[in-house]
Amino acid sequence: MHKSLRIKQLGQIFLAFAFFAAIAQGVFPLIRSDRALMAVARTSALTQLAFVALAFIALTYLHATSDFSVRNVFENSHTDKPFIYKISGVWGSHEGSMLLWSLILAGYGGALALARKSLSPLQARTLAIQGVIASAFLAFILFASNPFDRLFPTPIEGQDLNPLLQDPGLAIHPPFLYLGYVGFSMSFAFAAAGLIEGRIDENWAREVRPWALSAWVFLTIGIALGSWWAYYELGWGGFWAWDPVENASFMPWLAGTALIHSVRVTEVRGAFRAWTALMALLAFSLSLVGTFLVRSGIITSVHAFAVDPARGVFILGILALSVGGGLALFAFRAPEIKSNARFDGVSREGGLLVNNVLLVAACATVFIGTFYPLFAEAISGEKLSVGAPYFNIVFTPFVLLSLLIIGPAAALSWKRGAIGASLRRVWPAGVAAGIALAIGFWVAAPKTVVSLVGVGLAVWAISAPIADLARRVRPGQDGFWARLSSLPRAALAMVIAHAGFGIVTLGVIGAGAWKTEAIEYVAVGGTIDVAGVTVTLTDVDEIQGANFIAQRATFVADQGTKRQTLTTERRFYPVRRMQTTEAGVHSTLMGDLYLTIGDFSAGRGWVVRAWNRPLAIWMWIGAGMMALGGLVGGMPIVRRKLAIKSPNAVPAE
Repeated sequence: MHKSLRIKQLGQIFLAFAFFAAIAQGVFPLIRSDRALMAVARTSALTQLAFVALAFIALTYLHATSDFSVRNVFENSHTDKPFIYKISGVWGSHEGSMLLWSLILAGYGGALALARKSLSPLQARTLAIQGVIASAFLAFILFASNPFDRLFPTPIEGQDLNPLLQDPGLAIHPPFLYLGYVGFSMSFAFAAAGLIEGRIDENWAREVRPWALSAWVFLTIGIALGSWWAYYELGWGGFWAWDPVENASFMPWLAGTALIHSVRVTEVRGAFRAWTALMALLAFSLSLVGTFLVRSGIITSVHAFAVDPARGVFILGILALSVGGGLALFAFRAPEIKSNARFDGVSREGGLLVNNVLLVAACATVFIGTFYPLFAEAISGEKLSVGAPYFNIVFTPFVLLSLLIIGPAAALSWKRGAIGASLRRVWPAGVAAGIALAIGFWVAAPKTVVSLVGVGLAVWAISAPIADLARRVRPGQDGFWARLSSLPRAALAMVIAHAGFGIVTLGVIGAGAWKTEAIEYVAVGGTIDVAGVTVTLTDVDEIQGANFIAQRATFVADQGTKRQTLTTERRFYPVRRMQTTEAGVHSTLMGDLYLTIGDFSAGRGWVVRAWNRPLAIWMWIGAGMMALGGLVGGMPIVRRKLAIKSPNAVPAE
């Protein structure tokens, strides 16, 4: 007990020290461009990181040892809970997740502090902005969400973690999501520092691009993991419900996607300077909006933390200061940021400008659909609901237009291009899209015309960058490897990510628009048919888990000569008095067979729901490709002698 008490006290002290280090990091480098004061930024950032890490380790230890004298452990753990979920329970709660947020924020600052032997004024000011943000969140943790708050007397047992969070997907989903959310704070800080200095130029863009890409990659992975978890864990057979908290992660992803495209234009051509700074401010601002939604108590969601409104007001204050301060700085300094870069409307820059307009407009439609019911209720008291039909209708055109312009826009030259020449470069993609459209009409009719057009455009988006790449490196001809090795890293990243986007679209269309569903009562030995597959319920057993009891159903699926055994469970967690569903999913490249078991009725059997979701796995394959593309684009460029010397080298674009 004495050891546990010391750890709780030390955790509190570590957080206080981290708070003071963050204040020093945020204040001194902003006073003036002095070498000694700039050095304070590095020291303070590393000190803050060390103390936040120690506090996080302390809380993790308390969860691992089931110390129920700590309120956070008592409310989110249980002696019988599997050890992996005792650890993930650290960030499965409001207080612990905010500590993880602060740890990641400090980690990004520490990474910048260690990236250079000496900090430039821009980097020092960036660390200072990071320090201001960190001090705000550490103050929130210390004064409104203390993870080391103690209980007396000590409860004998804990209240267990929300059963929906006791899953491998939810153990790793939040850290990736936070790495994305918080990662955009670096872009925000660089934008604010650049605006303070009046320096938003090519060199600034080179500093920002790796941080923006890393945040975007992490957020892409986090969203993909979240949709995968919802798909197999919630038992409804879907992967995206346009839930307000899902939207809260999607909006910064859309803004971040606009950012990584516009920052490339600023880096290469010096254009879009003010716009890129605005996107950097917007991406993190929307991340803070998501934090407010989850923790303010103004919405009810499977993703949301149940917290008191006072905490929401605190976060709203952080949001107002960050967003308001950033936008005020932009309004004051943006008129001074000018670019002499000129380009035609038909050019790579023009295509990326259209791309950014579509992304920001799409983000705006999601924002309106998410917040309009909240604003309407606050003003009139009337409760409104904006569901999936609205989002599907207003968002789909932006996706289709984006798919349409990806191919020719990426094949345009910088500064001045020609639509005809661009289309000739990717004509094989047009052929592939036409074939895919014809096959789609033949196989999927009478599905909606929009979904069939979407298939054609998705294949176009996949094929066009590949066709342009093949034209440039000419596979099968002499010098292929030299041309490939000299290809700009950004060009290769673009091919991978754009193809991944098209693949995600195919998966969404197949699993969403082309799904087939059957719901029937099935007794043991009975069958249910879905999409030509006969599924037999062979057995239902009751099993005992570590902290749950479950009914496990075993099915055998027959499709011609192919046979597959699947199991699905209904779990009941006695401590929380909650029930969850573990779906039985058999995935192939052609599609998923998805099974769940429901209530039992005497004389009729079990309620069985069966779905066939064509191409479902392609969503996560495509998301992985998009993340890989971002990773490739953010890697340091290493010039190879082969690339430099080769007469067939591809010129940088």
